[in-house]
Amino acid sequence: AHTLQTWLDLTEQLLETGVDSVAIKDMSGILTPHAAFELVSEIKKRYDVTLHLHCHATTGMAEMALLKAIEAGVDGVDTAISSMSATYGHPATEALVATLAGTQYDTGLDIHRLESIAAYFREVRKKYHAFEGQLKGTDSRILVAQVPGGMLTNLEGQLKQQSAAHRLD
Repeated sequence: AHTLQTWLDLTEQLLETGVDSVAIKDMSGILTPHAAFELVSEIKKRYDVTLHLHCHATTGMAEMALLKAIEAGVDGVDTAISSMSATYGHPATEALVATLAGTQYDTGLDIHRLESIAAYFREVRKKYHAFEGQLKGTDSRILVAQVPGGMLTNLEGQLKQQSAAHRLD
């Protein structure tokens, strides 16, 4: 089982090899906000290491996990510009920037400039529509099935190649 102690032991093993940073990768989007807070808090309390969190938005918990990790002292998080975010990807940068504005965690990023970037990528995304997955929001089934990140998009692509995409659900 993957317990807090499992991750603390793994962090220690990594640090013994000489790494100077550790990335927590939640490719399925199943890291709960409170688990993120506890994990980051404990790692930062025990080890002097740069800590980064990478969460996918698939299940709808990534934004909350990032916020709790930030409150616990994580050094960096991954987001994506809103027009390229969510579904199988990362939470929207703009939402996190707005959430943190005016707090001790304020990023200093200009939300208006971010919107200009989002507008540009909205147009880019249209060109690649044929490559998008079927997921249009969140998929809470992943919380139960705990499918590894990347598996769904690969499966979806393979089903499309076989003209069987309708069988995914």
